[in-house]
Amino acid sequence: MQFFLDSAITSEIEYAIDTFNIDGVTTNPRHIQVSGKPFLSVIREIAKLVEGTEKTVSVEVNPHFMTYAEMMPEAEKLAAISPNFVIKLQCVEPAFKVMEALAKKNIRVNCTLIFSAMQALQAMRSGAYFISPFIGWKETNGEDVKGFIDDIVTIRDNYDFDSQIIVAAVRNARQIVDMAVLDADIVTAGLAVYQEGIQHPYTQEGIQKFTQFWDKTKYE
Repeated sequence: MQFFLDSAITSEIEYAIDTFNIDGVTTNPRHIQVSGKPFLSVIREIAKLVEGTEKTVSVEVNPHFMTYAEMMPEAEKLAAISPNFVIKLQCVEPAFKVMEALAKKNIRVNCTLIFSAMQALQAMRSGAYFISPFIGWKETNGEDVKGFIDDIVTIRDNYDFDSQIIVAAVRNARQIVDMAVLDADIVTAGLAVYQEGIQHPYTQEGIQKFTQFWDKTKYE
């Protein structure tokens, strides 16, 4: 399974690449706003961090754009900034035609804000490189997220679609493990989720005990 970082803070991304060897980055308008920098400035900074690698950076088209005529030129403009960029389009009807057109131009698309297997199916049919089903929001609403992702993985495999599944809005380590068991390709989460996920109180207790034993033992 690949780990993506859900962030637009360049210092976080740099740290996550160095420490966790994250495989890619996902951004959204909220992350851009939190960065405190203009949209184009921050995505160019992120592009430099992954330059010369296979790591992808998902960058989102203006969410106000709801027509082919609006989405298409903006997607092409963003894709031209970096070969690492994958263009995020919201899962709305006009976006499917854009996905097909971009795929013909070898521009990769991440179909985002997917909340049903039907949405995922249509995005895969339209040639999306990534599809991003959100689980955190659904789980908060009391919905079944394991069945949701299992359906999407099964559909993808049944029909040999090329789309990779990025499970988004991941909130904790349990969700990461569940998605790995379900054979999702990728999870994307904030840095704190990964940091908290590798911590365990027994590990800390063990370190304390072993250092005490170490300190009471001669080295030579």
